[in-house]
Formats: sequence, C-alpha cells, structure tokens
Amino acid sequence: MSGPIADPRFSLNQMTVKQLGLPELVGECVAAGVQYVGTWREPVQAYGVEAAAKLLGDAGLSVSTHCRGGFLTGIDPAERTAAIDDNKRAVDEAVTLGTDVLVLVSGGLPAGSYDLRGARERIADALGELAPYAAERGVRLAIEPLHPMYAADRCVVSTLAQALDIAERFPAHQVGVCVDTYHIWWDDLAPAGIARAGAQGRIATFQLADWTTPLPEGVLNGRGQIGDGAIDMRYWRGLVEDQGYAGPIEVELFNDGLWARDGREVLRETVERFKQHA
Repeated sequence: MSGPIADPRFSLNQMTVKQLGLPELVGECVAAGVQYVGTWREPVQAYGVEAAAKLLGDAGLSVSTHCRGGFLTGIDPAERTAAIDDNKRAVDEAVTLGTDVLVLVSGGLPAGSYDLRGARERIADALGELAPYAAERGVRLAIEPLHPMYAADRCVVSTLAQALDIAERFPAHQVGVCVDTYHIWWDDLAPAGIARAGAQGRIATFQLADWTTPLPEGVLNGRGQIGDGAIDMRYWRGLVEDQGYAGPIEVELFNDGLWARDGREVLRETVERFKQHA
C-alpha cells in the first residue's frame, strides 16, 4: 500500500499491532500513509521515551494520545501517592512524545470494597492534584468510561455521564473524556453524553473498536476489528463530529486473534476497514 489513506484523521493505536516493534510499526505506518499513532506506555518505555519520540518525529508521525494513566481508586495512602507519582510520569512521557492527551483508565474497586461512589470520589480527589500538573505542561487528561463488565477490576467509571460528572469539576482544558465505541455503544444515553461533552468542549479523543461475540475468556482482549461486529462506526463518528470534534480517530484493538497474525497484514487491514466502515 502506498500513498495517503482516504481519511487523514485515522490513527493507529500501538496496541492494535502490538506484535510489531516500534521501528517496524513506524515504517509500516509511513508506507501506508498513516499520519497518527496512539502510543502505549509499556512498549514506549521499553524502547526509551526520548528515542521513541525521535523515531516518530523523524518519520513525520504525530502522536494522537498516550495510554494510559489512571488506576486512582486505591485507599491506602502509600498506594495513592504511588499512583499519582506514576501518573505524573505518564504526563511527562506525553510531553516528550508531543501529544496533548493522556487517556485515563480510572481503576476498579479495591480488594474487599463494595463502594463504587467512594472509588469515584477518590478519582476526583486524585485529579485535583494531577489535572493542574498536566495542564501546566500542556496535557489534558481524558477520562475513559469502560464497559460495565470492567467495573470491578479496571474502571468504576462505566458511562459517559459518570465520566462527565467527574470531569466537570475541572476546567475543560484540564480534563475531558475519551469516547470509545466499544465501551459506550450499548448505552442509549451515550448520545446525550456526547452532546453534553461537546457543548463543554470536553471530547478529548475518539476511539473505535467493534463488539463481536462470543467474547473471549477473560473478556479483556475482545475488542473486534471494525466491521466485524455490531457497532455502526459512522453513526458514532457523526455524533462526535456534530459536536465539533475534528481530531484524530484512533483504532484501538485488543484481540488475541489479531495479535497472532502478521502485524503488517493487520495494519493494512485496519486501514482498509477504516475506509469501509468509518
């Protein structure tokens, strides 16, 4: 494949083709005309944050988002301090990589706790310290609501409404939301949440993945290739664009079947599926 893709706003999240090393990923993106990449902390740290930033920049690629911060629901004071320090490092990584969006997966219930409301309050408390730190460095925090099946262990923020209830405690340039089709497509209140976020200028990033069944054991790696499942990608794209979102559109897939394939093939397929379905 050569030349630019049909939609220059397409962004490939690094985890979609995690089997590719960063240099190979960059080379394949350039060959496919991809202009944006969404980075993940672990592989970027393994390569070296400054080295990754140089590699991406020299290739002319822009970083749409950096993933992920968050996990801010801990009760133990030492755990809370460690989480905030780690999130500050994530902000600094985003600055080095040249992106102004750090996606937050807020964290699940602490062991032995049943208090969802309390967990969400601890997220807000932590953001009271993190949001100004990030904003001073030109980075906005994007709270990502995850499907309710992740509420216990990964993210007590399950809907756009819940994400906005937290985000609205802070200026819009400090805290926004991540709109991800995989996590919100089922929610008939999500379109109203997108309108609410758009009216406040809080749509920080827009991500795509499809809902396919049956879900795999453990469910985490069940994010389907776009076009393979139940989600109308153009409908959701229309909703965010109607609210003025004009940034990159990131395809983020966690899928063992895709990871078992040739990453270059998956990359090209993802580019084509975006053209066809988004």
